[in-house]
Amino acid sequence: MDIKDIQNLIKFVAKSGASEVKLEMEDVKITIKTGADDAKAEGVVFQQMPMAQPMAQAPVQAAPAAPAAPVAPAPSKEDDNAKYITVKSPIIGTFYRKPSPDKPAFVEVGTSISTGDVLCVIEAMKLFNEIESEVSGKIVKVLVDDSSPVEFDQPLFLVDPS
Repeated sequence: MDIKDIQNLIKFVAKSGASEVKLEMEDVKITIKTGADDAKAEGVVFQQMPMAQPMAQAPVQAAPAAPAAPVAPAPSKEDDNAKYITVKSPIIGTFYRKPSPDKPAFVEVGTSISTGDVLCVIEAMKLFNEIESEVSGKIVKVLVDDSSPVEFDQPLFLVDPS
């Protein structure tokens, strides 16, 4: 918008009798105010809007979180988990412990398993994939709730191989 267009707009607003007109376009913002008592008391505020920055800027990094207070390691839990084998999800999908809602779970905590036993089913794209054990041992912990979404490589079970 050039100065001629702005002058014509001021004249138009003055003739119309409006007391205030605001015009916003993508790169220009104009406010024209006329006095209600005196038609010649006109004010124009012309504000150039800042240009949009290109998206190729470096990403803004979040402020680092405050460091956590040092915690003494809990040797019992860490050591216990270290001796277990973690069975992880080979695919993304929905985790099911049962073959169908009216059937019992494939495995429970304390169940002895061997290589090739079905541990659970993961639904991905309307296909139900049986997840078989690659180790023999005993189920110590089920790490995912039934009917929960799981990610690739997410831990599902802890197995005691001894």
